[in-house]
Amino acid sequence: MFRKPIVIVSLFIVALLAAITLYFLQSIAVKQNLHLSSDKSADVVEYLQKEGVKVGTLDELFLLFTTKPIKGWIYLNKKSMPRFKFLLLLGRKSIHYAPVTIVPGETSYFVLENLAKKLKFDKEKLEKSYRRLAPYKEGNILADTYNIPIYFDENRTVKFLLESSMKKYKKLSMSYYNDFNTTAWKRIVTIASIVQKEAANRSEMPIVASVIFNRLHKKMRLQMDGTLNYGAYSHTKVTPLRIKNDKSSYNTYKHKGLPKEPVCNVSIAALKAAIVPAKSNYLYFMKSKNGIHNFSVEYKTHIKNVQKRREEGRSHISK
Repeated sequence: MFRKPIVIVSLFIVALLAAITLYFLQSIAVKQNLHLSSDKSADVVEYLQKEGVKVGTLDELFLLFTTKPIKGWIYLNKKSMPRFKFLLLLGRKSIHYAPVTIVPGETSYFVLENLAKKLKFDKEKLEKSYRRLAPYKEGNILADTYNIPIYFDENRTVKFLLESSMKKYKKLSMSYYNDFNTTAWKRIVTIASIVQKEAANRSEMPIVASVIFNRLHKKMRLQMDGTLNYGAYSHTKVTPLRIKNDKSSYNTYKHKGLPKEPVCNVSIAALKAAIVPAKSNYLYFMKSKNGIHNFSVEYKTHIKNVQKRREEGRSHISK
């Protein structure tokens, strides 16, 4: 007499399990980049709902009992996938990354220091890997934003940054020269690094590059402060005493030609300016009170611009 209710209950359980199985097997649309600010299942489901991912109570229970979500950025290489796979991936380190931005004009001394702080790395290990793997002393990492997988160690991170940059360098070089010669490219990066340090904005970059080429052509010293903002001196004000005492090739007040190494890491815009500088006869430039530069051909005009800027500076101080 109890057989019929048992059969009904059994069928109900089978149907329920089938429905749940089908639920987790169905494909759902997902965002390729997500940021989990919590590892709690309820918080994750709430966040995903706000991001437009169709999840609910069953998904929360799945996360609670099968996998523990990992806080941080996630990159998914598909726009849709089975629900169960998506939920499992939330707890897998292989898809988690930390976005790292390399600021244009920053030196590798500070890039590695910032990487160590953000990714909780050993700075000495980063520096050791950089010295071993980098083709140049400086300017090896293109200024851009990189997604660093969180399971990378110091060595793999440096290798990833260098390889990613070199691929982009090669692509840019091939588009202009149909060739990629690392020695010739080092010269381009060196010029671009000075442009990066000196130009007030992107539109000025080709003009600053033209000044560099014009002075090199005339065998004039570059005499640019930006070249002395190398390495640990990236944010140090260049003073007359510094110019007098710095004996490195970066001191373009003392040494003719380009520094032996790039000054800093550069942007694509600075590289393009170094490859295709503006056509000009400018030999000098002086920053005006509004932050942009006045360019000049004649030295006497340059001196007037310098005097004007000094007078503006004194006027500003007296106010």
